Amino acid sequence: MRVAICQFEVLDDPVANARIIDGFAAEAAAGGARLLIAPEAALVRLPDKDAPLTGYAQALDGQFVTDLAASSAAHGTAIVAGSYTPGDGARVRNTLVAVDNGSLAAHYDKLHLYDAFSYVESDKVEPGRGGVGFLDLDGTRFGLVTCYDLRFPEIFRALVDLDAHAFALPAAWIRGPVKEEHWLTLLRARAIENTAYVLASGEAGAACIGRSAAFDPLGLQLLDLGAGNGIGFADVDRDRIDEVRAALPSIRNRRFDVVPR
Repeated sequence: MRVAICQFEVLDDPVANARIIDGFAAEAAAGGARLLIAPEAALVRLPDKDAPLTGYAQALDGQFVTDLAASSAAHGTAIVAGSYTPGDGARVRNTLVAVDNGSLAAHYDKLHLYDAFSYVESDKVEPGRGGVGFLDLDGTRFGLVTCYDLRFPEIFRALVDLDAHAFALPAAWIRGPVKEEHWLTLLRARAIENTAYVLASGEAGAACIGRSAAFDPLGLQLLDLGAGNGIGFADVDRDRIDEVRAALPSIRNRRFDVVPR
């Protein structure tokens, strides 16, 4: 299955962001992709970093998801992108939405919030409570993970235990010392240790590194989009997964299971 990964600088207008993703969906379809992965929080970039997110969050049946669903129907390409949905109180949820054939196919509320490097995501966002998320597409299962989740190998192992073949990972990886090195190292590590594909979209622009990337089950890099806006392609091959897992049966050889806290 061919997968397209796009990156762009998210704007402060959800309608404009949906329009940008629609353009990338058209390019994805023209390139033969069945799935397009867009960045985390593609709904909106806050015009003021101190502004509350509650005024921007949209329900799963809101306009942003409706627009993405229409794009998926128009172009025949499933789409995974980041949004914000209403929480239980003064905070929102950082939600990945997956649409296919004109409707919502799956969603996942980010479990691990970015309370690190002087940033406190949990001030505005509540952690997900619904467990892990999947998108099942034409016989391939994509585990859904978001940005800071990348630093927690347990969630990836839990997804593999539930038969994930690949990980769709939208992110807005904030710039900083050694942050690009962490990003690429951890993406490769998650691919190698789970013998699965990792397909990551990183937001571009002044605040984030971009560097959308893809790795195969043996950790070979298939894609790196650099820092600017753009789109690239990678192929998810189920036979390749079987071949690597036969030669490197680390999933079968392990002695520990993952138990949620």
